[in-house]
Amino acid sequence: MNMSRTRDTRERLVVIGGDAAGMSAASQARRMRGPDELEIVAFERGHFTSYSACGIPYWVGGDVTERDELIARTPEEHRARDIDLRMRTEVVEIDVDGQRVRARDLDSGAESWTAYDKLVIATGARPIRPDMPGADAPGVHGVQTLDDGQALIDTLARTRGRRAVVVGAGYIGVEMAEALINRGYEVTVVNRGSEPMSTLDPDMGRLVHEAMEGLGITMVNEAAVTKVLTDEDGRVRAVATEDAEYPADVVVLGIGVRPETTLAKAAGLPLGSHGGLLTDLAMRVRGHENIWAGGDCVEVLDLVSGQERHIALGTHANKHGQVIGTGVGGGYATFPGVVGTAVSKVCDLEIARTGLREKDARRVGLQFVSVTIESTSRAGYYPGASPMTVKMLAERRTGRLLGVQIVGREGAAKRVDIAAVALTAGMTVERMTALDLGYAPPFSPVWDPVLVAARKAAAKVRAS
Repeated sequence: MNMSRTRDTRERLVVIGGDAAGMSAASQARRMRGPDELEIVAFERGHFTSYSACGIPYWVGGDVTERDELIARTPEEHRARDIDLRMRTEVVEIDVDGQRVRARDLDSGAESWTAYDKLVIATGARPIRPDMPGADAPGVHGVQTLDDGQALIDTLARTRGRRAVVVGAGYIGVEMAEALINRGYEVTVVNRGSEPMSTLDPDMGRLVHEAMEGLGITMVNEAAVTKVLTDEDGRVRAVATEDAEYPADVVVLGIGVRPETTLAKAAGLPLGSHGGLLTDLAMRVRGHENIWAGGDCVEVLDLVSGQERHIALGTHANKHGQVIGTGVGGGYATFPGVVGTAVSKVCDLEIARTGLREKDARRVGLQFVSVTIESTSRAGYYPGASPMTVKMLAERRTGRLLGVQIVGREGAAKRVDIAAVALTAGMTVERMTALDLGYAPPFSPVWDPVLVAARKAAAKVRAS
Protein backbone atom coordinates (compact mmCIF):
# COMPACT_ATOMS: atom_id res chain seq x y z
CA MET A 1 0.00 0.00 0.00
CA ASN A 2 1.54 3.28 -1.00
CA MET A 3 1.27 6.67 0.64
CA SER A 4 -1.75 7.80 -1.44
CA ARG A 5 -3.91 5.09 0.15
CA THR A 6 -3.42 6.45 3.68
CA ARG A 7 -5.57 9.50 2.95
CA ASP A 8 -8.46 8.26 0.83
CA THR A 9 -9.48 5.48 -1.52
CA ARG A 10 -8.91 7.41 -4.74
CA GLU A 11 -6.12 6.48 -7.10
CA ARG A 12 -3.52 9.16 -7.69
CA LEU A 13 -2.03 9.97 -11.07
CA VAL A 14 1.20 11.94 -11.03
CA VAL A 15 2.26 13.70 -14.23
CA ILE A 16 5.81 14.99 -14.74
CA GLY A 17 5.73 17.76 -17.35
CA GLY A 18 3.02 20.31 -18.08
CA ASP A 19 3.15 20.70 -21.84
CA ALA A 20 1.56 18.79 -24.72
CA ALA A 21 1.89 15.13 -23.77
CA GLY A 22 1.61 15.56 -20.00
CA MET A 23 -1.41 17.81 -19.88
CA SER A 24 -3.16 16.04 -22.76
CA ALA A 25 -2.80 12.84 -20.73
CA ALA A 26 -4.06 14.53 -17.56
CA SER A 27 -7.02 16.13 -19.34
CA GLN A 28 -8.04 12.89 -21.08
CA ALA A 29 -7.76 10.93 -17.83
CA ARG A 30 -9.93 13.52 -16.11
CA ARG A 31 -12.56 13.28 -18.86
CA MET A 32 -12.74 9.53 -18.32
CA ARG A 33 -12.55 9.51 -14.52
CA GLY A 34 -13.94 12.15 -12.20
CA PRO A 35 -12.16 13.67 -9.19
CA ASP A 36 -14.01 11.33 -6.83
CA GLU A 37 -12.22 8.39 -8.50
CA LEU A 38 -8.89 9.82 -9.61
CA GLU A 39 -6.70 12.49 -8.04
CA ILE A 40 -4.35 14.13 -10.56
CA VAL A 41 -1.17 15.94 -9.52
CA ALA A 42 0.99 17.50 -12.24
CA PHE A 43 4.42 19.11 -11.90
CA GLU A 44 5.81 21.73 -14.31
CA ARG A 45 9.17 23.41 -13.74
CA GLY A 46 8.52 26.36 -16.07
CA HIS A 47 6.10 29.29 -16.05
CA PHE A 48 3.74 28.01 -18.78
CA THR A 49 1.63 24.98 -19.68
CA SER A 50 0.11 23.53 -22.85
CA TYR A 51 1.84 25.84 -25.32
CA SER A 52 3.08 25.54 -28.88
CA ALA A 53 6.86 25.35 -28.85
CA CYS A 54 6.67 25.04 -32.66
CA GLY A 55 5.26 28.56 -32.76
CA ILE A 56 8.18 30.21 -30.95
CA PRO A 57 10.15 31.15 -34.12
CA TYR A 58 7.05 32.88 -35.50
CA TRP A 59 6.58 34.78 -32.25
CA VAL A 60 10.25 35.84 -32.27
CA GLY A 61 9.92 36.89 -35.92
CA GLY A 62 6.76 38.91 -35.32
CA ASP A 63 4.25 36.79 -37.27
CA VAL A 64 2.63 36.00 -33.91
CA THR A 65 2.39 39.23 -31.97
CA GLU A 66 1.61 38.03 -28.44
CA ARG A 67 3.22 35.25 -26.43
CA ASP A 68 -0.13 34.19 -24.96
CA GLU A 69 -1.43 33.36 -28.43
CA LEU A 70 0.79 30.26 -28.25
CA ILE A 71 -0.79 29.04 -25.01
CA ALA A 72 -3.63 26.57 -25.54
CA ARG A 73 -4.56 26.22 -21.86
CA THR A 74 -3.36 28.13 -18.81
CA PRO A 75 -2.58 26.62 -15.38
CA GLU A 76 -5.80 28.15 -14.06
CA GLU A 77 -7.82 26.40 -16.76
CA HIS A 78 -6.24 23.05 -15.88
CA ARG A 79 -6.92 23.61 -12.18
CA ALA A 80 -10.55 24.39 -12.97
CA ARG A 81 -10.74 20.80 -14.23
CA ASP A 82 -9.66 19.43 -10.85
CA ILE A 83 -6.04 18.92 -11.82
CA ASP A 84 -3.63 19.85 -9.02
CA LEU A 85 -1.06 21.60 -11.19
CA ARG A 86 2.08 22.75 -9.39
CA MET A 87 4.06 25.30 -11.38
CA ARG A 88 7.75 26.14 -10.96
CA THR A 89 8.16 22.72 -9.35
CA GLU A 90 10.74 20.30 -10.71
CA VAL A 91 10.69 16.57 -10.11
CA VAL A 92 14.25 15.61 -9.18
CA GLU A 93 13.84 11.90 -8.42
CA ILE A 94 11.57 8.97 -9.28
CA ASP A 95 11.42 6.16 -6.72
CA VAL A 96 9.98 3.33 -8.81
CA ASP A 97 9.95 0.73 -6.03
CA GLY A 98 8.34 3.14 -3.55
CA GLN A 99 5.94 4.56 -6.19
CA ARG A 100 6.73 8.16 -5.34
CA VAL A 101 8.48 11.22 -6.79
CA ARG A 102 10.57 13.88 -5.07
CA ALA A 103 9.85 17.44 -6.21
CA ARG A 104 11.57 20.76 -5.55
CA ASP A 105 9.87 24.15 -5.46
CA LEU A 106 12.21 26.23 -7.63
CA ASP A 107 11.34 29.48 -5.87
CA SER A 108 11.60 28.36 -2.23
CA GLY A 109 13.90 25.35 -2.63
CA ALA A 110 11.59 23.23 -0.46
CA GLU A 111 11.40 19.53 -1.35
CA SER A 112 8.71 16.93 -0.72
CA TRP A 113 7.72 13.40 -1.75
CA THR A 114 4.45 12.66 -3.54
CA ALA A 115 3.17 9.10 -3.88
CA TYR A 116 1.54 7.80 -7.02
CA ASP A 117 -0.54 4.86 -8.15
CA LYS A 118 0.03 5.75 -11.80
CA LEU A 119 2.82 7.86 -13.25
CA VAL A 120 3.15 9.73 -16.56
CA ILE A 121 6.61 10.89 -17.65
CA ALA A 122 6.41 13.76 -20.14
CA THR A 123 9.72 15.51 -19.56
CA GLY A 124 10.17 16.55 -23.20
CA ALA A 125 13.50 17.21 -24.89
CA ARG A 126 16.43 19.48 -24.16
CA PRO A 127 18.33 21.56 -26.73
CA ILE A 128 21.78 20.30 -27.61
CA ARG A 129 24.19 22.82 -26.16
CA PRO A 130 27.75 22.42 -27.43
CA ASP A 131 30.47 21.82 -24.89
CA MET A 132 32.79 24.67 -25.87
CA PRO A 133 34.15 27.91 -24.45
CA GLY A 134 31.59 30.72 -24.29
CA ALA A 135 28.50 28.58 -24.94
CA ASP A 136 26.84 29.97 -21.81
CA ALA A 137 27.79 33.62 -22.43
CA PRO A 138 25.08 36.31 -22.32
CA GLY A 139 23.61 36.68 -25.79
CA VAL A 140 23.73 32.94 -26.57
CA HIS A 141 20.27 31.36 -26.67
CA GLY A 142 18.65 27.99 -27.11
CA VAL A 143 15.00 28.02 -28.16
CA GLN A 144 12.93 25.20 -26.69
CA THR A 145 10.43 26.68 -24.24
CA LEU A 146 8.37 29.87 -23.95
CA ASP A 147 10.82 30.99 -21.28
CA ASP A 148 13.63 30.56 -23.84
CA GLY A 149 11.67 32.54 -26.42
CA GLN A 150 10.99 35.36 -23.97
CA ALA A 151 14.67 35.50 -23.00
CA LEU A 152 15.70 35.78 -26.66
CA ILE A 153 13.14 38.51 -27.38
CA ASP A 154 14.38 40.42 -24.33
CA THR A 155 17.96 40.14 -25.60
CA LEU A 156 16.97 41.34 -29.08
CA ALA A 157 15.25 44.35 -27.53
CA ARG A 158 18.39 45.30 -25.57
CA THR A 159 20.97 44.59 -28.25
CA ARG A 160 22.19 47.54 -30.30
CA GLY A 161 23.95 45.57 -33.03
CA ARG A 162 22.09 43.82 -35.84
CA ARG A 163 24.30 40.81 -36.49
CA ALA A 164 23.06 37.33 -35.66
CA VAL A 165 24.65 33.92 -36.03
CA VAL A 166 22.51 30.79 -36.01
CA VAL A 167 24.40 27.59 -35.20
CA GLY A 168 22.78 24.66 -36.97
CA ALA A 169 20.55 24.44 -40.04
CA GLY A 170 17.83 22.01 -39.10
CA TYR A 171 14.20 22.99 -38.62
CA ILE A 172 14.85 25.29 -35.67
CA GLY A 173 17.95 26.82 -37.24
CA VAL A 174 16.23 27.58 -40.54
CA GLU A 175 13.10 28.94 -38.86
CA MET A 176 15.12 31.11 -36.50
CA ALA A 177 17.17 32.45 -39.42
CA GLU A 178 13.91 33.58 -41.02
CA ALA A 179 12.70 35.10 -37.73
CA LEU A 180 15.88 37.14 -37.37
CA ILE A 181 15.78 38.27 -41.02
CA ASN A 182 12.22 39.46 -40.36
CA ARG A 183 13.53 41.50 -37.43
CA GLY A 184 16.07 43.24 -39.64
CA TYR A 185 19.19 41.32 -38.62
CA GLU A 186 22.12 40.32 -40.79
CA VAL A 187 22.03 36.54 -40.43
CA THR A 188 24.79 33.98 -40.83
CA VAL A 189 23.99 30.28 -40.45
CA VAL A 190 26.90 28.01 -39.54
CA ASN A 191 26.15 24.39 -40.38
CA ARG A 192 28.15 21.18 -39.87
CA GLY A 193 26.49 19.43 -42.82
CA SER A 194 27.09 19.78 -46.51
CA GLU A 195 23.71 21.47 -46.96
CA PRO A 196 20.99 22.86 -44.68
CA MET A 197 18.11 20.63 -43.56
CA SER A 198 19.84 17.33 -42.91
CA THR A 199 16.37 15.76 -42.79
CA LEU A 200 16.50 16.05 -46.59
CA ASP A 201 18.91 14.42 -48.99
CA PRO A 202 21.77 16.82 -49.91
CA ASP A 203 20.46 17.43 -53.44
CA MET A 204 17.17 18.70 -51.98
CA GLY A 205 18.98 20.57 -49.21
CA ARG A 206 20.86 22.43 -51.95
CA LEU A 207 17.58 23.98 -53.07
CA VAL A 208 17.00 25.27 -49.54
CA HIS A 209 20.57 26.62 -49.47
CA GLU A 210 20.06 28.58 -52.68
CA ALA A 211 16.77 30.01 -51.49
CA MET A 212 18.24 31.08 -48.14
CA GLU A 213 21.08 32.90 -49.84
CA GLY A 214 18.54 34.54 -52.13
CA LEU A 215 16.91 35.97 -49.01
CA GLY A 216 20.20 37.51 -47.88
CA ILE A 217 21.13 34.80 -45.37
CA THR A 218 24.83 33.86 -45.42
CA MET A 219 25.18 30.06 -45.39
CA VAL A 220 28.42 28.53 -44.09
CA ASN A 221 28.33 24.76 -44.62
CA GLU A 222 30.73 22.02 -43.49
CA ALA A 223 31.87 24.18 -40.60
CA ALA A 224 31.78 23.41 -36.89
CA VAL A 225 31.71 26.17 -34.28
CA THR A 226 34.62 25.66 -31.88
CA LYS A 227 34.05 28.54 -29.48
CA VAL A 228 31.98 31.60 -28.74
CA LEU A 229 34.09 34.74 -28.41
CA THR A 230 33.15 37.40 -25.85
CA ASP A 231 33.98 41.05 -25.25
CA GLU A 232 35.36 42.66 -22.08
CA ASP A 233 31.89 42.55 -20.50
CA GLY A 234 31.59 38.82 -21.13
CA ARG A 235 28.91 39.19 -23.81
CA VAL A 236 29.04 37.37 -27.12
CA ARG A 237 30.86 39.19 -29.91
CA ALA A 238 31.50 36.39 -32.45
CA VAL A 239 31.56 32.67 -33.08
CA ALA A 240 34.67 30.92 -34.28
CA THR A 241 35.23 27.87 -36.46
CA GLU A 242 38.62 26.34 -37.25
CA ASP A 243 38.94 28.63 -40.27
CA ALA A 244 37.10 31.85 -39.52
CA GLU A 245 35.29 34.15 -37.11
CA TYR A 246 31.75 35.43 -37.64
CA PRO A 247 30.77 38.62 -35.77
CA ALA A 248 27.60 38.26 -33.68
CA ASP A 249 25.56 40.44 -31.36
CA VAL A 250 23.31 37.48 -30.66
CA VAL A 251 23.76 33.74 -31.19
CA VAL A 252 20.92 31.24 -31.52
CA LEU A 253 21.61 27.54 -31.11
CA GLY A 254 19.58 25.43 -33.52
CA ILE A 255 21.59 22.22 -33.31
CA GLY A 256 18.67 20.00 -32.36
CA VAL A 257 17.35 18.31 -29.24
CA ARG A 258 17.80 15.14 -27.24
CA PRO A 259 15.22 13.31 -25.13
CA GLU A 260 15.19 14.65 -21.56
CA THR A 261 15.43 11.32 -19.77
CA THR A 262 17.86 12.08 -16.94
CA LEU A 263 15.24 11.21 -14.32
CA ALA A 264 14.14 8.07 -16.14
CA LYS A 265 17.71 6.83 -16.57
CA ALA A 266 18.49 7.39 -12.88
CA ALA A 267 15.34 5.44 -11.99
CA GLY A 268 16.46 2.48 -14.10
CA LEU A 269 13.73 2.78 -16.74
CA PRO A 270 14.47 1.36 -20.21
CA LEU A 271 16.00 3.69 -22.81
CA GLY A 272 16.57 3.14 -26.52
CA SER A 273 19.58 3.78 -28.72
CA HIS A 274 18.61 7.46 -29.16
CA GLY A 275 18.28 8.00 -25.40
CA GLY A 276 14.47 8.06 -25.35
CA LEU A 277 12.18 6.00 -23.15
CA LEU A 278 10.91 2.77 -24.66
CA THR A 279 7.18 2.10 -24.48
CA ASP A 280 4.66 -0.41 -25.79
CA LEU A 281 1.87 0.48 -28.21
CA ALA A 282 -0.27 1.80 -25.35
CA MET A 283 2.61 4.14 -24.36
CA ARG A 284 3.35 2.18 -21.16
CA VAL A 285 7.02 2.13 -20.25
CA ARG A 286 8.22 -1.36 -21.07
CA GLY A 287 8.19 -3.62 -18.02
CA HIS A 288 6.15 -1.20 -15.88
CA GLU A 289 2.37 -1.58 -15.77
CA ASN A 290 1.72 1.66 -13.87
CA ILE A 291 4.15 4.03 -15.69
CA TRP A 292 3.45 5.69 -19.04
CA ALA A 293 5.62 8.06 -21.09
CA GLY A 294 4.98 10.29 -24.09
CA GLY A 295 6.11 13.30 -26.07
CA ASP A 296 9.66 14.29 -26.90
CA CYS A 297 11.17 12.03 -24.20
CA VAL A 298 10.20 8.76 -25.93
CA GLU A 299 11.29 6.79 -28.97
CA VAL A 300 8.63 5.66 -31.44
CA LEU A 301 8.37 3.00 -34.12
CA ASP A 302 9.16 4.07 -37.68
CA LEU A 303 6.54 2.27 -39.77
CA VAL A 304 8.71 2.40 -42.90
CA SER A 305 12.05 1.17 -41.55
CA GLY A 306 10.67 -0.91 -38.68
CA GLN A 307 13.16 0.66 -36.27
CA GLU A 308 12.80 2.91 -33.23
CA ARG A 309 13.57 6.60 -33.71
CA HIS A 310 13.31 9.90 -31.83
CA ILE A 311 11.14 12.62 -33.37
CA ALA A 312 10.31 15.73 -31.34
CA LEU A 313 6.99 17.04 -32.65
CA GLY A 314 3.93 18.45 -30.94
CA THR A 315 1.61 16.43 -33.19
CA HIS A 316 3.00 13.19 -31.79
CA ALA A 317 3.06 14.49 -28.22
CA ASN A 318 -0.63 15.36 -28.24
CA LYS A 319 -1.53 11.97 -29.69
CA HIS A 320 0.63 10.25 -27.07
CA GLY A 321 -1.18 12.18 -24.36
CA GLN A 322 -4.58 11.10 -25.65
CA VAL A 323 -3.49 7.46 -25.74
CA ILE A 324 -1.97 7.64 -22.25
CA GLY A 325 -4.97 9.40 -20.72
CA THR A 326 -7.27 6.80 -22.20
CA GLY A 327 -5.19 4.00 -20.70
CA VAL A 328 -4.99 5.67 -17.31
CA GLY A 329 -8.75 6.22 -17.44
CA GLY A 330 -9.39 2.51 -17.95
CA GLY A 331 -9.94 2.53 -21.72
CA TYR A 332 -7.86 1.18 -24.56
CA ALA A 333 -5.92 3.10 -27.20
CA THR A 334 -2.64 2.66 -29.03
CA PHE A 335 -0.07 4.74 -30.88
CA PRO A 336 1.10 2.50 -33.75
CA GLY A 337 4.05 4.60 -34.93
CA VAL A 338 5.09 7.30 -37.38
CA VAL A 339 6.35 7.72 -40.92
CA GLY A 340 8.45 10.80 -40.14
CA THR A 341 6.41 13.59 -41.71
CA ALA A 342 7.54 17.18 -41.16
CA VAL A 343 7.07 20.54 -42.88
CA SER A 344 8.79 23.88 -42.47
CA LYS A 345 9.44 27.10 -44.35
CA VAL A 346 11.99 29.82 -44.77
CA CYS A 347 10.15 32.95 -45.88
CA ASP A 348 8.15 31.84 -48.93
CA LEU A 349 10.06 28.59 -49.51
CA GLU A 350 8.17 25.53 -48.27
CA ILE A 351 10.04 22.37 -47.22
CA ALA A 352 8.50 18.96 -46.57
CA ARG A 353 9.55 15.37 -46.08
CA THR A 354 8.15 12.01 -45.03
CA GLY A 355 9.52 8.49 -44.87
CA LEU A 356 13.15 7.61 -45.51
CA ARG A 357 16.04 9.53 -47.01
CA GLU A 358 18.55 7.71 -49.18
CA LYS A 359 20.95 7.18 -46.29
CA ASP A 360 18.11 5.92 -44.07
CA ALA A 361 17.18 3.30 -46.67
CA ARG A 362 20.81 2.22 -47.04
CA ARG A 363 21.26 1.98 -43.28
CA VAL A 364 18.41 -0.52 -42.92
CA GLY A 365 19.54 -2.51 -45.97
CA LEU A 366 16.82 -1.53 -48.43
CA GLN A 367 17.49 -1.48 -52.15
CA PHE A 368 15.71 1.42 -53.79
CA VAL A 369 15.25 3.64 -56.80
CA SER A 370 14.96 7.41 -56.58
CA VAL A 371 13.49 9.97 -58.96
CA THR A 372 13.32 13.77 -58.90
CA ILE A 373 10.81 15.77 -60.92
CA GLU A 374 10.07 19.44 -61.53
CA SER A 375 6.47 20.56 -61.68
CA THR A 376 4.22 23.46 -60.67
CA SER A 377 1.79 24.10 -57.84
CA ARG A 378 -1.07 24.90 -60.25
CA ALA A 379 -1.82 24.45 -63.92
CA GLY A 380 1.05 26.14 -65.73
CA TYR A 381 -1.26 28.62 -67.46
CA TYR A 382 -3.05 29.65 -64.27
CA PRO A 383 -1.81 32.85 -62.56
CA GLY A 384 0.42 32.26 -59.56
CA ALA A 385 1.75 28.84 -60.60
CA SER A 386 5.10 28.33 -58.87
CA PRO A 387 7.84 25.72 -59.35
CA MET A 388 8.06 22.64 -57.16
CA THR A 389 10.66 19.88 -56.86
CA VAL A 390 9.57 16.43 -55.69
CA LYS A 391 11.95 13.59 -54.87
CA MET A 392 10.57 10.08 -54.35
CA LEU A 393 12.16 6.83 -53.16
CA ALA A 394 10.65 3.41 -53.85
CA GLU A 395 11.80 -0.08 -52.96
CA ARG A 396 13.42 -1.88 -55.90
CA ARG A 397 11.34 -4.79 -57.26
CA THR A 398 8.34 -4.35 -54.93
CA GLY A 399 7.77 -0.67 -55.71
CA ARG A 400 6.77 0.08 -52.11
CA LEU A 401 6.92 3.82 -51.44
CA LEU A 402 9.80 4.61 -49.07
CA GLY A 403 9.95 8.38 -48.88
CA VAL A 404 9.12 11.75 -50.42
CA GLN A 405 10.78 15.18 -50.17
CA ILE A 406 9.26 18.38 -51.55
CA VAL A 407 10.74 21.87 -51.90
CA GLY A 408 8.76 24.68 -53.51
CA ARG A 409 6.67 27.77 -53.00
CA GLU A 410 3.02 28.19 -52.11
CA GLY A 411 1.10 24.93 -52.11
CA ALA A 412 4.17 22.68 -51.94
CA ALA A 413 4.57 21.56 -48.34
CA LYS A 414 1.16 20.11 -47.52
CA ARG A 415 1.28 17.90 -50.61
CA VAL A 416 3.53 15.69 -48.52
CA ASP A 417 0.39 14.53 -46.69
CA ILE A 418 -0.55 12.50 -49.77
CA ALA A 419 2.72 10.61 -49.41
CA ALA A 420 2.31 10.29 -45.63
CA VAL A 421 -1.03 8.52 -46.09
CA ALA A 422 0.42 6.32 -48.85
CA LEU A 423 3.35 5.36 -46.61
CA THR A 424 1.08 4.55 -43.69
CA ALA A 425 -1.05 2.36 -45.97
CA GLY A 426 2.04 0.61 -47.38
CA MET A 427 1.17 1.60 -50.94
CA THR A 428 3.33 1.01 -53.97
CA VAL A 429 4.21 3.85 -56.32
CA GLU A 430 2.28 2.01 -59.06
CA ARG A 431 -0.86 2.07 -56.96
CA MET A 432 -0.29 5.74 -56.10
CA THR A 433 -0.54 6.72 -59.75
CA ALA A 434 -4.25 5.80 -59.64
CA LEU A 435 -5.07 7.95 -56.61
CA ASP A 436 -8.18 10.05 -57.19
CA LEU A 437 -6.88 13.45 -56.08
CA GLY A 438 -8.74 16.72 -56.36
CA TYR A 439 -8.04 18.72 -59.49
CA ALA A 440 -8.84 22.20 -60.75
CA PRO A 441 -6.39 24.60 -62.45
CA PRO A 442 -6.13 26.94 -59.42
CA PHE A 443 -5.00 24.04 -57.22
CA SER A 444 -2.99 21.60 -59.30
CA PRO A 445 -1.89 20.56 -62.77
CA VAL A 446 -3.90 17.70 -64.30
CA TRP A 447 -1.23 15.38 -62.93
CA ASP A 448 -0.42 16.43 -59.40
CA PRO A 449 3.36 16.75 -58.82
CA VAL A 450 3.32 13.84 -56.32
CA LEU A 451 1.64 11.63 -58.91
CA VAL A 452 4.09 12.71 -61.60
CA ALA A 453 6.88 11.52 -59.30
CA ALA A 454 4.99 8.28 -58.60
CA ARG A 455 4.61 7.61 -62.34
CA LYS A 456 8.33 8.15 -62.92
CA ALA A 457 9.23 6.00 -59.90
CA ALA A 458 6.89 3.21 -61.04
CA ALA A 459 8.52 3.20 -64.48
CA LYS A 460 11.96 3.01 -62.90
CA VAL A 461 10.87 0.11 -60.66
CA ARG A 462 9.55 -1.80 -63.71
CA ALA A 463 12.85 -1.22 -65.49
CA SER A 464 15.00 -2.32 -62.54
